[in-house]
Amino acid sequence: PRRHPQTSTNQGLVWNTWGPIQNSARRAFGFGGWDIALLVFWGPIGFLPCFAFMWLLDKKGLRVTVLLTSFLMVLGAGLRCIPVSDLTIRKRLIHGGQLLNGLAGPTVMNAAPFLSTTWFSPDERATATAIASMLSYLGAACAFLVGPLVVPSPNGTSHLPLASSESSTEHIKDRIEAVLYAEFGMVSLIFSAALAYFPSRPPFPPSVAAASQRLSYRRSFCRLLSNFRFLMIALAYAIPLGVFSGWSGVLDLILTPVHVSQVDAGWIGFWSIVGGCVVGIAMARFADFIRGMLKLILLLLLSGATLASTWFTLTCLTSVTHLPLTTATLYTSCILLGVFLNSSIPIFFELFVETVYPVPEGITCGVVTFLSNVFMGVLLFFLTFYHTEISWFNWCLPGSCLLSLLLILCFRESYDRLYLDVVVSV
Repeated sequence: PRRHPQTSTNQGLVWNTWGPIQNSARRAFGFGGWDIALLVFWGPIGFLPCFAFMWLLDKKGLRVTVLLTSFLMVLGAGLRCIPVSDLTIRKRLIHGGQLLNGLAGPTVMNAAPFLSTTWFSPDERATATAIASMLSYLGAACAFLVGPLVVPSPNGTSHLPLASSESSTEHIKDRIEAVLYAEFGMVSLIFSAALAYFPSRPPFPPSVAAASQRLSYRRSFCRLLSNFRFLMIALAYAIPLGVFSGWSGVLDLILTPVHVSQVDAGWIGFWSIVGGCVVGIAMARFADFIRGMLKLILLLLLSGATLASTWFTLTCLTSVTHLPLTTATLYTSCILLGVFLNSSIPIFFELFVETVYPVPEGITCGVVTFLSNVFMGVLLFFLTFYHTEISWFNWCLPGSCLLSLLLILCFRESYDRLYLDVVVSV
């Protein structure tokens, strides 16, 4: 089961390749603001066949689904590395590679609760879900770190004085291609390892829920769409996480107007995601020890996200609010926002599964991640047209967090799967 988290990490890394180095990519490949937004947009577009991957996970299990996902990632990463001198063709190959990597997204985002239920006992499930779901975001965090440190910024976008030879177009292009080849090598290695050994399930089920009969594919959708409580909590997840994913994917584009360098933007994105991963795993471990507290944890996290996103948005409007716009305030507000929102993901996943059990975990999380990518896609779609003045993008953050907080307040929680494991097994 460790192979799936490694696949998740690589998928997030490949998806977030271009946002952190968007200034360098403009110089090397002639990308415009529309291209940068579209390269991130291929992630949510890849979720269009989400329901097909959900069916495959439900019917064929983890091994077949993960192998197909890894193969798509290898094709996508390889397509981006094809050395073509014509920049127009090269850009099309890069866009095609990002689309193929986006098609791997449904499995990467949806399989974590299915994996934890199949392989782990009830007092380990939330932690396992957190680790499996967070590693995709850790891959995106690595892209924030690796890209700006390996690829030099063009003159005029960095606070560091670079020699003309170091910041030349050819040098920047060579460093970007080195990153692309390295990512292709890592994706190929993980695919080879999964092909050699990746069992679908353990010899014996670890819990009553893991061995129990689930609803059929069609009945599951009917149950989900008719469950008002599920729709409420699904929107509470999809709206802020979709907005935040789109926002973080073009973070360098957002911070460039306030004179934040590509390297600083990369560090901000890196620590916001890493902090979210650490806190998310800690929160999930706490939820494993003290059961029945998922709603309270989400209320605390979304309250913090609302305050942090409001602080960041008002700070960027320094000419109006007169709040200090410094590297320290930007670091602090962005990192806190990432910590609060990213750490809520595994808690949301566990609450989804508990609310609609016995609907299969892959189908449940597939629906909510599809909704999240719809909101992310709509936001990035508007960004492809309105990318010259993007202060409106920042206001979407506090609005989405506040709406999610209100939905969670009105939500009535239940723990059907936990009841089966704790009471029925006894």
